[in-house]
Amino acid sequence: MRVLLVEDDEPVAESLRRGLTRYGFEVEWVTTGGAALSHRDPYDVVLLDLGLPDTDGLDVCKALRRRGDVPIIVISARSDETDRVVGLELGADDYVSKPFGVREVIARIRAVMRRAQPRTPEEAAAGPDRYGSRLTIDRKAARVHVDGEEVALAPKEYDLLAFLTEEPGALMSREQIMEAVWDANWFGPTKTLDVHVAALRRKFAGIITVEAVRGVGFRLEIVKDAEAS
Repeated sequence: MRVLLVEDDEPVAESLRRGLTRYGFEVEWVTTGGAALSHRDPYDVVLLDLGLPDTDGLDVCKALRRRGDVPIIVISARSDETDRVVGLELGADDYVSKPFGVREVIARIRAVMRRAQPRTPEEAAAGPDRYGSRLTIDRKAARVHVDGEEVALAPKEYDLLAFLTEEPGALMSREQIMEAVWDANWFGPTKTLDVHVAALRRKFAGIITVEAVRGVGFRLEIVKDAEAS
């Protein structure tokens, strides 16, 4: 997925670019509104800062929206509700206030891309994401059910499960998981990850397996329905 990042704060932009690249995004970074408007290479989503050195980001948002329907996510230190409302009224699809974690930005990107892609009637009626016949995750409501019964999870337990189930079977490094769930500014011990993995194994025994790959990270698998029945 190609991302146009419009951000003049170099540390913020570099951190965001590194994080997005690590998760497979192709990031083109520009520092001014003029560069954003003159950029002609195709891209799938725009991350747009409002505090640009040459023009107001809201004017850039308006101009980009006049050109087409590419999703626009405003990222700004402006937390005033008026800016948020105006940005959305001018055509932004979402608004993220600084400071933010890379994980949050990725979640917002995926959400606006899902909304931008037409859904079949079957997909629209599907509701929460289903894994096998027993596990469902409602990402909008941040709720998890097994066999129709809600499972009580601590906030980080939910975040970890939601992240690992985005790509069942994929091997995720400790660095990826810590950055995604605890964000890029986490400086605490990674032992907390093992504690949360143990909690998921206990609460979802027979539903999922979380394999530890020594020296690398973890891989989540959904237990086959035949095994769970």
